[in-house]
Amino acid sequence: MYGPPLSTKAKRMMLLGSGELGKEVTIEAQRLGVEVIAVDRYANAPAMQVAHRSHVINMLDDKQLRSVIEQEKPDVIVPEIEAIHTPTLQELEKEGYRVIPTATAARLTMDREGIRRLAAETLHLPTANYLFADSLDELRQAVEKIGTPCLVKPVMSSSGKGQSVCGSLNEVEKSWNYAMEGGRAKNTRVIVEEFIHFDSEITVLTIRSVSGTTFCQPIGHIQKDGDYIESWQPHKITETQLQEAQEICRKVTDALGGYGIFGVELFVAPDKIYFSEVSPRPHDTGLVTLVTQDLSEFALHVRAILGFPIPDVTLLTPGASHTLKASEEHTSYQIEGTADALAIPRTQVRIFGKPETKIGRRMAVALSAAEDVETARERARQAASCLRITY
Repeated sequence: MYGPPLSTKAKRMMLLGSGELGKEVTIEAQRLGVEVIAVDRYANAPAMQVAHRSHVINMLDDKQLRSVIEQEKPDVIVPEIEAIHTPTLQELEKEGYRVIPTATAARLTMDREGIRRLAAETLHLPTANYLFADSLDELRQAVEKIGTPCLVKPVMSSSGKGQSVCGSLNEVEKSWNYAMEGGRAKNTRVIVEEFIHFDSEITVLTIRSVSGTTFCQPIGHIQKDGDYIESWQPHKITETQLQEAQEICRKVTDALGGYGIFGVELFVAPDKIYFSEVSPRPHDTGLVTLVTQDLSEFALHVRAILGFPIPDVTLLTPGASHTLKASEEHTSYQIEGTADALAIPRTQVRIFGKPETKIGRRMAVALSAAEDVETARERARQAASCLRITY
């Protein structure tokens, strides 16, 4: 029970990170009468444009982070990105603030080392072989042990930034430099992963709520440079594979605890399902749920956070998403072709409204539904191709 926004009895939600996913979370929270405060490192971020108010801070700065939280005194703190000073969240949680799903989950999943050690060494989930390195020389030694090709990733990054495939020992220095450019929080540690030969990559959105643990239908996706280009739902796997995937999801989300949605990334290989990563928040590949499910991943996240029941999730139709990414860096731009994209049957467009473009930055997404996944994917690709960024 709570009162209207901007009143003394309002339920107040603070988003730490205010991108396109946070924007959808904000809209869903406001539909249920919640007051939303959006926080990010830059002004006019997408969620800020629809939130009740906003703040611009360096979320990796412990003093700035604590100050804005103590100023606003939110009922719930919802991390939307990884680049947050999580030790401060842990301190604040001990002082009585509620962090979604928990401050420990936010800390563990912020860096790949924490979550990988939890999954492989504590929960004994199947993962790719891995090693960590703190220098170029250590990376070279790790690559020699793991073998090539292998994946090199910063332990702290998001949306695939700094991730590369190292094809030979001659490419080690290039992979190291790329990881240093793409990593966050001035962390020079990288993870080296065995290259798994898989049939597909999937995301299983897993919801922990007062109703227990609920799963969405698997989402297939294609990535480029570690960042997703297109996704579709449902992704076809066998019943045995589905049960195996859901068991992995249940184990890792139970270990993290708390309420909310978790985006669990898995590799589907011929011999088994491998755990890859988990995000304790809506997942970018899950944008497709805006057209496929009765409740999108954003609606599910908000319901779970607020303690409302989620008895099940219904897939209404097959669907797909395809992104529009910027190829240049500009502070002034326009997106054209929206009318052409919307002329395609059962298609929607989400333009995120980011204040500037950067190379590879996701600026919009086309969402299409159809009678089957293949048709939906083709419609989404066609719609995305209609969209153009002009400067």
